[in-house]
Amino acid sequence: GATFSIHQVAELPKGDGVWVYFECADLDERVKDLIAKGLEMEEMPNDKPWLWREARIKDPDGNQIILFYAGDNRVNPPWRIEG
Repeated sequence: GATFSIHQVAELPKGDGVWVYFECADLDERVKDLIAKGLEMEEMPNDKPWLWREARIKDPDGNQIILFYAGDNRVNPPWRIEG
C-alpha cells in the first residue's frame, strides 16, 4: 500500500530542496530513537492544523525529511468532499 516516486532532473531544486515524507505509526518513539543515536531534529513531533503529527530532520545534503503520522486523516480528512 505504499509508493515511492523518483524523478531524474538535470539540476537539484533551489531553496528548501527535496522533501521526503515517511509515515510512522510510532512517530514519537522513532524520534526518541533517532535522538538517542545522536541525530538532531529540526522540529520535534507536534500536531499540525491539517491533523497530522510531524517531526522534521535534514539529511546530510540538507534535504527535509518529514516523519509523520496521519492515520485515517491522510486519506479521509474531516473536510473531504464525497462524490
